[in-house]
Amino acid sequence: MWCCLLAIALGCVASIPLHSEKPVTSPEEIEWTWEVRPPHPDPALPNVLLLGDSISRNYFPEVRRNLNGIANIYLMASSTSVGDPRLPHQIAEFADTEKVPFRVVHFNNGMHGWAYTEAQYKAAFPAFLRAVRSLAEKNGALIWASTTPVRSDAHDGATNARVEARNRIAEEFAQVAKIPIDDQFSLMQKHQDLYEDSVHFTSAGATIQGDQAATAIRTALGLLHD
Repeated sequence: MWCCLLAIALGCVASIPLHSEKPVTSPEEIEWTWEVRPPHPDPALPNVLLLGDSISRNYFPEVRRNLNGIANIYLMASSTSVGDPRLPHQIAEFADTEKVPFRVVHFNNGMHGWAYTEAQYKAAFPAFLRAVRSLAEKNGALIWASTTPVRSDAHDGATNARVEARNRIAEEFAQVAKIPIDDQFSLMQKHQDLYEDSVHFTSAGATIQGDQAATAIRTALGLLHD
């Protein structure tokens, strides 16, 4: 009898699909990473990282201009989405390459990886958050930037309903962890005349975004005064 029960149990275990236990990468047609570091970082200044995608990459120059002489500004932009098991490894590789402790990490993820469900996005977010936190100094600050709205002609699965769903997921984690939120979504909802394409904004839009991001970073650095 025990042999029969053991055989049934082993049969049930064998019937469980192994691929469900391990996240699988669903690559896009084009995968990319983009990293920028200051050519001559000032050791007397704090280091700040923008971590995101092409939206962050677009407003990075304005943040760098805005915080010139205040902080060394770095960028890690990638098409890899939360939900993709490669993302924490890419962040770890970036940290190993730069070997720089960051006083502030201003981060976002949500515009890519539409093959991943919002449930997968939520399940993977804690590992993403741990990877981001590992980039910061012991007493360093994190800032979550919400994902920006898209036009109705966006492709590859991007819709504002899904953007907002991902923003809600991320903001729940940010609020629990007491991470300040740079609400780029609400900001750019007011500037829908500044789209360059279905996802990105013009240089004028990127300037508006960069100014708000820089203000959030200044606050985190304790440089704003009444």
